[in-house]
Amino acid sequence: MAAGQRVTVYGAYGHTGRFVVAHLRERRFVPVLSGRDAHQLKALAEEFPGLDVRAASVDDPAALDDALTGVAAVINTAGPFATTSAPVIEAALRAGIPYVDVAAEIEANADTFAHFTDRARAAGTVVVPAMAFYGGLGDLLASAAMGDWTGADEAHIAYGLNNWEPTEGTRIAGRVSVERRGGQRVRFRNGELEYHADELPVVRWPFPEPMGARDVVGEFTMADVVTLPSHLSVPEVRTYMTTEAATGVAAPAAGPRTAVDEHGRSAQTFLVDVVVRSGGAERRAVATGRDIYAVTAPLAVEAVDRILTGRTRTVGVASAGALFDAADFLRALAPHITVELPAGL
Repeated sequence: MAAGQRVTVYGAYGHTGRFVVAHLRERRFVPVLSGRDAHQLKALAEEFPGLDVRAASVDDPAALDDALTGVAAVINTAGPFATTSAPVIEAALRAGIPYVDVAAEIEANADTFAHFTDRARAAGTVVVPAMAFYGGLGDLLASAAMGDWTGADEAHIAYGLNNWEPTEGTRIAGRVSVERRGGQRVRFRNGELEYHADELPVVRWPFPEPMGARDVVGEFTMADVVTLPSHLSVPEVRTYMTTEAATGVAAPAAGPRTAVDEHGRSAQTFLVDVVVRSGGAERRAVATGRDIYAVTAPLAVEAVDRILTGRTRTVGVASAGALFDAADFLRALAPHITVELPAGL
């Protein structure tokens, strides 16, 4: 059992970081609170008395080493990940511990695969980018839907969110990504990332009931275009977002989210519909739940638990679907996420 082990949460005082800290405690891990802002860490520590607090800037390797001393793993929840991923991964490699992050930034995730695959494999450790609602969940669903298929012609991930008010951290990370690609949009076609300036189409997506058919923004590209192709032979990966949620992303920040339950979750609901096609065959996997930020916590913590208990398939940099038994992982997320997988999987 991994319970009782210490896990550093970098960016612990952020919106997602707080959910991760709480869920680690529910799973009987011992969180170590870390991040760049000592004042916010101190305030968080008052909410969780007795937890170790270790402030560390990403440009201070010694402080990062201290933040990871004596822990079993690190979960990085601090964006923008273009700034934090590489330094925290470097520290994790020096410490010889697994690294998990919740990055939704396409370019940051691609950088992790490009720069750390060989080093992490040589070190015999695990680096898992995008172990979150965006990137991780879609990858698990697509991997489970593929089943015994060795490849597919295309994968479609449709995000049915009833609304989306991005956190300030999400907005900052999004701006960084847009700046890195010079204002262009990105999609995955013909086996590679393609940058373009085309207008995004609005199409009708046949979500399963009770959601039903909805208008979605096509090529609303998320981290799935990095995670899926990293291990699945799928030359085309398309992602879609309900127009209600896409409108929320473009709207001005609405302020702090209103919690509607004892877990601090918002009223936001989601249905993720994943379809993989090969020849004339089609397979589908569906996940439903509440609050995309809150549900990232059980995804990341379950990953850490499986890594620390040896329930993995490889070493090095790996996405969720490559590292874990996807169907088993998804079922373990109940009651946080409800899944429907193809029969026999």
